[in-house]
Amino acid sequence: MSLQDELTAVERNLDDLVRSVGKLESRLGARGLDVRRVRTDTDHLRESVALLRQSAAAGPPGGRLGAETPEVPEVVQIPDAPYDAKLWRDADDEGLGSRNGHAP
Repeated sequence: MSLQDELTAVERNLDDLVRSVGKLESRLGARGLDVRRVRTDTDHLRESVALLRQSAAAGPPGGRLGAETPEVPEVVQIPDAPYDAKLWRDADDEGLGSRNGHAP
């Protein structure tokens, strides 16, 4: 099944859900937080599926959804040599402690 077919099937199922919620709403009335919450959730689902369809139509850089290669982070080499002591001159101002080892 292609991606577009799967999205169409999801939209059909969502349409069925919206109809079912409409029936519940007519039976229970539009009163109450529970009915409004379910109606809002179905509206959000419809919007989310529409956004998903748009992003699938735009397509990822790799050509297929989920087929893009993950970006490999750059490797940063850290030297084994000790750091220059001048780097730590203002360490007291940064809250790392005092030079003599005693707190103020």
